[in-house]
Amino acid sequence: MITPQDKELFAKKGITESQIFEQLECFRRGFPFLELSAAASKEKGVLVPDAGDEQKYLASWEAYINTDKTIVKFVPASGAASRMFKDLFEFLNATYDKPSNEFEINFFNHITQFAFYEDLNVACLKRTGKSVLALIEKEEYKTVVETLLSESGLNYGALPKGLLKFHKYDEGARTPLEEHLVEGAVYATGKSKHANIHFTVSNEHRSFFKILTEEKALLYGKKYGVSYNITFSEQKPATDTIAVDMNNEPFREKGEILFRPGGHGALIENLNDLDADILFVKNIDNVVPDRLKQDTIHYKKLLAGVLVSLQKQAFEYLELIDSGQYTHEQILEILQFLQKKLFCKNPETNLLEDVELVLYLKTKLNRPMRVCGMVKNVGEPGGGPFLAYNPDGTVSLQILESSQIDMTDPNKKRMFKEGGYFNPVDLVCAVRDYKGHKFDLANYVDKSTGFISYKSKGGKELKALELPGLWNGAMSDWNTVFVEVPLSTFNPVKTVNDLLREQHQ
Repeated sequence: MITPQDKELFAKKGITESQIFEQLECFRRGFPFLELSAAASKEKGVLVPDAGDEQKYLASWEAYINTDKTIVKFVPASGAASRMFKDLFEFLNATYDKPSNEFEINFFNHITQFAFYEDLNVACLKRTGKSVLALIEKEEYKTVVETLLSESGLNYGALPKGLLKFHKYDEGARTPLEEHLVEGAVYATGKSKHANIHFTVSNEHRSFFKILTEEKALLYGKKYGVSYNITFSEQKPATDTIAVDMNNEPFREKGEILFRPGGHGALIENLNDLDADILFVKNIDNVVPDRLKQDTIHYKKLLAGVLVSLQKQAFEYLELIDSGQYTHEQILEILQFLQKKLFCKNPETNLLEDVELVLYLKTKLNRPMRVCGMVKNVGEPGGGPFLAYNPDGTVSLQILESSQIDMTDPNKKRMFKEGGYFNPVDLVCAVRDYKGHKFDLANYVDKSTGFISYKSKGGKELKALELPGLWNGAMSDWNTVFVEVPLSTFNPVKTVNDLLREQHQ
C-alpha cells in the first residue's frame, strides 16, 4: 500500500507512481532471458583489421579531429574502493593476527611496491610513531591495514578508486583520475586542443575530485599542450529503484520505503545530458602507467576511426534515402551495409516491398552508433559479445552478462562458455543523427533487460532491481560493432594486489 509519505518521497526523488508500479511489476514478473543466435567471433561479428585497414581507420580519425566536432571522454568513477580491499577487511576481522593466506602474505611481502606506500608510511608514523616496516617487524600487521583503510589514516576503504594512488613516477604517484586526464589529452582532443573529460561521481566525494582536478589540470595541460574542460555529474535520484521483500512488497526501514541506486545503467541519463558528437567510455580503474600507454592510445584511435568511417557511410546512405533519388540496386547496397558492416539482420527483409524496405533501412541506420573493443577471453568474470535476437525480430550484436542468459539451456550455456571474447568496457560512441541533432538515448534502452539481485539490510533479506546495464540493455537499440583489441589494453584493478602486477608497476 502506498502512503501519503511514500508519495512525498517519490516526488522528492522525481519518480512517478506509475514508475513505482512498473518496477514492482518487474519483481513479480521477472525478466526474460535473451535469445542467442551465436557467440560473437572473427567469423561472426568481431572485426580484426589488417595493417592496411588500420592505417585507413587511423587516418579517418585524424581527419575527424581536425574538424569542429566535440569529443568527450566519459568515465564512470562513483564506485567506492571498498570491494578492492575486501581481503584486507577480512584480515582485520579475522581471529588471527599474522598474514596467513596467499593474498595477505603477498600484500605485506611487497608493501613497499605500492604507489601509496610513502603516504601510508607518513600516516603510520603520525598515528603510532612507527614506520610501516617497523610495525611489520613488531608483527603489528593489523595496525598497518587499519591505517590504510580507516578514517584515522588514509581512509582508502571509503574513498572511490579514482582518488587512490595507483602508479609510481619519479615526480610522484598518480591516481586513476590523473591517468585519465593524460589519456584524454592524447587521444580525445579536437583541433581546438580542448580535452573534455566528464566523471560521474558520488555526492560525498565530488569535492575531493574537484580539488584534485583543479590541482592537476594545469600541470598536465602544460605538459601535453591542452586546456582541460573537466565536468562532473552524479547518478540522478530519479534513477534509484525500489527495493522489495521476499513477497515483492516494498521493503521498509522505520516505515520508509527503501530505494537503492539502479546500477551503472542509470548513467545513460548522464551520458544523454552531454553535448558531444563522439564519446569515449572507459572505466576508472582500467589505466596503465605512461610506459604502457601506447597500445591504449593506438587502439582507442583505431576504434574511433572505425566509428567515424561507418558513421560517414551511414550518413551518406541516409541522405540518399532522403533525396528519393535511389535505385533498387542502391537499396540492396544499403541493406548489405546494414547486414555486413553493422551486423544487423532481419530474416523478413526479403519479404518487404522497396518502400517498406527503405523505411526499415532508415530506421536502422538513423540510430546511435558504438564501436566496442573486445579482448580475448582469459576467464575474467563479466559480460561478452553475442549475436542476440531483439524484440523486433532482428539479430544484432549485443554485450550480455551471464545473468541475461538462460544457463539451464545446455546450448546457451555452451555458447557462453565457449565465447572467445570478453567485454573490457572500451567504447566509442556517436550520438548525433545525420542532420546534426542529438539522439535522445533514453529511446534506445531495452527496459526488459534489467535484472534482480538479492541483498540484505539490517539482517533482513531484500530484492534489488538493477536497471539495464549502461553497455548492455541501455544501449540495446544502438548500431553496434565489435573490434578485437589486445589484452594489453585491459588492466582493471579489482583487488589491491592487482596493483602489484607488472602492468601497474
